[in-house]
Amino acid sequence: MFYGSGVALVTPFKDGKIDEKALTQLIEEQITTGTDFLVPCGTTGESPTLSHEEHDWIIEHSVKIAQGRIKVLAGAGSNSTAEAIRLTQHAKEVGADGTLQITPYYNKPTQDGLLAHFEAIHEAVDLPIVLYNVPGRTSVNLLPETVTQLAKFKNIIGIKEASGSLEQVSQIIEGCSSDFIVLSGEDSLTFPMLSLGVKGAISVTANLVPKLCAEMFHCLGISRHGTQMTKNPNWEKAREIHFKLSEINRTLFIATNPIPIKSALAMTGKIKDELRLPLTSLKGEKRQALENALVNLQLI
Repeated sequence: MFYGSGVALVTPFKDGKIDEKALTQLIEEQITTGTDFLVPCGTTGESPTLSHEEHDWIIEHSVKIAQGRIKVLAGAGSNSTAEAIRLTQHAKEVGADGTLQITPYYNKPTQDGLLAHFEAIHEAVDLPIVLYNVPGRTSVNLLPETVTQLAKFKNIIGIKEASGSLEQVSQIIEGCSSDFIVLSGEDSLTFPMLSLGVKGAISVTANLVPKLCAEMFHCLGISRHGTQMTKNPNWEKAREIHFKLSEINRTLFIATNPIPIKSALAMTGKIKDELRLPLTSLKGEKRQALENALVNLQLI
């Protein structure tokens, strides 16, 4: 269901409020340039500082604009199991195709706690779930053996893996069935992960260059339609795109995500360079490095 190039969609703001016009334009661009699925209200979408009403509206609006043309994987995770269930219920009600469920942050559950958390969401709402492992932001690592257990649940269909460990990715793919979807959560590691058998990515960089990010998968026969490799998958072309994106992939993480990507989108005229506190805009040498990377990609 969620194959190929997914975008971890930013939430554009204007004067402290969600910029509906800019959000709609971003979604339309993603659809027309080949992105395979949308992921609103993730970390890149600044979900920690969205009100419940804003969160619900963004998911509903994304589904409305997508109009079935593209799948919507709604960010619906929380460090409160009850809140994650509520968000998941709402996502189902408004027509999302699945939810992305981050490991609970700050309260640092054990592996048994993680199992119980995701099982509770699975039992409460009949909607596909993609797990999200990003220990650098949550201080909790969803271990491969735990993923293997969770993959046995009918509606737990995949994982966004952002541990930074290729060995961990390898163990998950080895331990789960072939229909379990492993997605890259690290733009700079997406191409190496493809060699291990990942089936897509949830990309920050795709906000900026969606067509190029999608092309890396599509030239290998991986898209929203599935993972039927072409008779002649073009690994050399995919490798070429990987290196073309390598500078911007690094630069978009020189400060806390989504600070650099929102600055980049502002520099290219797509959104206002506005974040919610405690995040602040990119400045100084880091801003100059981002400008240089955009110039090298001929985006400004």
